[in-house]
Amino acid sequence: MRRAPDLRRSRAYLRGLNAEFLSVWFLRLKGYRIVARRYRGPAGEIDIIARRGCLIAAIEVKARPSLDEALESISPRQQRRIAGTLLHFQARHPRMAGFDYRFDVIWVGPRHLPRHILDAWRV
Repeated sequence: MRRAPDLRRSRAYLRGLNAEFLSVWFLRLKGYRIVARRYRGPAGEIDIIARRGCLIAAIEVKARPSLDEALESISPRQQRRIAGTLLHFQARHPRMAGFDYRFDVIWVGPRHLPRHILDAWRV
């Protein structure tokens, strides 16, 4: 009985890894430089931190069947945790202090190219 949840969890984990991999290449093709993947701070984790010019984007990757489900899955609590982690990143990288910061989402759906939602929320 215990195997079913573990198998489901591991499939979801692998789906998430694949979505992040696709998202990284998608961002590179759009001209972003990947600064960090799976950046961990005391408040939580940011899937991808990318730079384009003087802009730093904290990007949450969501692999969901629909865009609506992906956007709904990012709760206000998760937004606050990502924002706190970005503050930690800023403190540890003072050379990027003058940069603009933005929170983005990349949705990876079945049989779709990744979709980049710019400025998905504000703190």
